[in-house]
Amino acid sequence: MNATVSYTRAGPLALLRIANPPVNALSQAVIEGLSQAVQAFADDADAQALVIACAGRTFVAGGDITAFDAPDFSARPFNTLLARLEALDRPVVAALHGTALGGGMELALAAHYRIAHSTTQLGFPEVKLGLLPGSLGTQRLPRLIGTERALAMITDGQSIGAAQALNWGLLDAVSAEEPEAAGLKYAQSLLDSQAPVRPSSARSLPAGDGAASLQQAAEQAQRKGRYYPALPAIVEAVQAAGLPFAQGEAVEARLFEALRASPQSRALRHLFFAQRQAARVPGLAKDLVLRAVQHVGVLGAGTMGRGIAINFLNVGLPVLLVEQSAQALQAAVEAIRQIYQANVAKGRLTAAALEQRMGLLSGAVNESALANCDLVIEAVFEDMALKKVVCARLGAICKPGAIIATNTSTLDVDALAVATGRPQDVVGMHFFSPAHVMKLLEVVRGAQTDPVVLATVMQLARSIGKVAVVSGVCYGFIGNRMAEVYMREAEFLIMEGASPSQVDAAVEDLGMAMGPCRMLDLAGIDVGAKTVIEYGKAGGLPPDASYRALVRRLFEGGQFGQKTGLGYYRYEGRKASPNPAVDALACELAQTHGIVRRNDIGREEITERLLYPLINEGARILEEGIAYRPADIDVVWTCGYGFPDHVGGPIFMADQIGLPRIAQRLAHYAQTRGNAYGYWSMSPLLQSLAEQGRRLSDWKAPA
Repeated sequence: MNATVSYTRAGPLALLRIANPPVNALSQAVIEGLSQAVQAFADDADAQALVIACAGRTFVAGGDITAFDAPDFSARPFNTLLARLEALDRPVVAALHGTALGGGMELALAAHYRIAHSTTQLGFPEVKLGLLPGSLGTQRLPRLIGTERALAMITDGQSIGAAQALNWGLLDAVSAEEPEAAGLKYAQSLLDSQAPVRPSSARSLPAGDGAASLQQAAEQAQRKGRYYPALPAIVEAVQAAGLPFAQGEAVEARLFEALRASPQSRALRHLFFAQRQAARVPGLAKDLVLRAVQHVGVLGAGTMGRGIAINFLNVGLPVLLVEQSAQALQAAVEAIRQIYQANVAKGRLTAAALEQRMGLLSGAVNESALANCDLVIEAVFEDMALKKVVCARLGAICKPGAIIATNTSTLDVDALAVATGRPQDVVGMHFFSPAHVMKLLEVVRGAQTDPVVLATVMQLARSIGKVAVVSGVCYGFIGNRMAEVYMREAEFLIMEGASPSQVDAAVEDLGMAMGPCRMLDLAGIDVGAKTVIEYGKAGGLPPDASYRALVRRLFEGGQFGQKTGLGYYRYEGRKASPNPAVDALACELAQTHGIVRRNDIGREEITERLLYPLINEGARILEEGIAYRPADIDVVWTCGYGFPDHVGGPIFMADQIGLPRIAQRLAHYAQTRGNAYGYWSMSPLLQSLAEQGRRLSDWKAPA
């Protein structure tokens, strides 16, 4: 054995224990240790049954994903080991607890019997990495639980609980006992009853099993397969479970290797690590004593404030919601209840849970009620003067040690922090709308933010299920600062002659959830315009009268997007159709500002003009130290702005395109469109890396 795997005896039973903290991942050392332990059992004639268990908080929670990038990676050693394990002539029991995921599930499937602690979660999350199970999960699972259930489990990547797994036949028993002891007891019961070995690979599926499900899944996969090739590959692999095992094994191996090398899987694997890395804040001591947050206050009960409150109610934290009037407060409380009621109607929440969460919500029309809260988040209108007044009042009201957070999306957090009189207690918490749905939380670290405050908010973000990324202070932080140049070019393209639908279609064809015009119509043109107006008040706008002229005129005309039925598009409900007034307004603005109208704007130009300035701005954000890492930018844009995860985010995508190409096209547009206001001026970082033939993702902040 080695340090990660041990083999011991308990009377007639053998125990194989994996200890590879924190999640017992299947590293090369673990696989080698397993191989030695299986051989030891094979050679141990006195051992009558083998129990596989794991030390620590979980069973094997997957493979070593970093190994997938190695040129010489092969699943064959592990697959061969599983075949040897399954072929043993004495019962093998897998005793599961915590999570059994991916390769851990495949290890369990190769055992003859499976028992799990009642709290165990089981699943195949490989699809989230653009992969399929590569160690016979697509072949053994259907033989155990049927094609339809196996297909659903592998395709959606979600885990199932022990009770459901028992009902499906994936588990043989569920126990509330300590897993290792339960496994040994179950193995002894198998010996007492002379239970046979049961290799999954020896089972066969009935002819045509799950045919309708396979057909339906194939049709769905065909629609998404361009962006997510793992989906049609999973259907093909599961279908191959109807073949003799060796043939199905060959199909799975071929498909897995093709997916492992695919750009989509490489992008998704990049984001997997990027999200975990984003939670690590450079320079924060590991032994910081966090501030206790047991009661949250939210000042401002509009759409954003309500969504923010729901995040904390969902995890059992009491929330005090403060509004200016009893009528507005009551409307907010009712709106929160309606959101929960919709979840009850969809079966996502029980009626009892609804009442429990609503019971944690209280309200007030006097800000002084916030005095006992541990965290207060202001969510008032995006107006610097108003927010400064609010922050000054909070600085006086909040108790010593309370954290004061601003939900601003663009404004100067340092200025707001100073307004409180206690800037060390202030941090930005930029939630994305709808705040209770969107995964991203930009945590804005002010110049004087106490490291303990930052660490506390990062931990709190995890507890409410957010992907948190730290940003420095600048206009728009990471996401909205980059979105500003994106929206700038969208407007210029429309004033030059492109339609909103042309602009949107170009990036939606790349996999963007929605284009810039649809996005702003959904968020609210009034919100977007006010952001530009506030930026102007702060002196941040270029001396260009045509800059974001279109959104400001739409705002002045009361065309706020979906909420008014008119914006870049005309809406009937949520169905969008062209808004003729936009083209007329674009023509008028073009004439006013001397912009030449064209009818030859193609898709390639649109995508380059939208995305390349965005990437260039990302490079500036890095060189200014606003983001800690290139990958943090990718997390912000894929989690908060609908940027396609299958291309890995704007920075990862830029490296695939090649920085020299991007630099050349930025220079091209500077020459052809003019660069009087620096719109096409290249980031020194991007230019330098392009000249060196290096990648943006290789950049590291100076120590």
